[in-house]
Amino acid sequence: MAVVDDVLALGDELERSYAVHVRGRLKFRVGQIVYVAFSLDETVMGFGFPKDERAALVASEPDKFQLPSPSDLRFNWVEARLAALDPVEARELVVDAWRMVVPKKLARAYDLTHPDGPG
Repeated sequence: MAVVDDVLALGDELERSYAVHVRGRLKFRVGQIVYVAFSLDETVMGFGFPKDERAALVASEPDKFQLPSPSDLRFNWVEARLAALDPVEARELVVDAWRMVVPKKLARAYDLTHPDGPG
């Protein structure tokens, strides 16, 4: 079972990323782009994910993943129940969402320095 503390350090460790609190919710940003956000009760993690792949992700593991609220369907976004994720999987989702919002050279540099992923 993953918890916010499993991924909290990534919010500051990933290049150009920083953690903010907006109306009591923890979010990770690059510039003004939010790529990860947690629910107020920290049981759900929303994260950047390609729109064209999210239906398949949700269908593959509906107990773990869910579509965002109807108002957020226009964004590249999906949500996961933290209790259904293991800590390594949660960190991988955060890093993959970060990759969507940074230049490719930063993502490649991360891969070179972390060949085994965020572990």
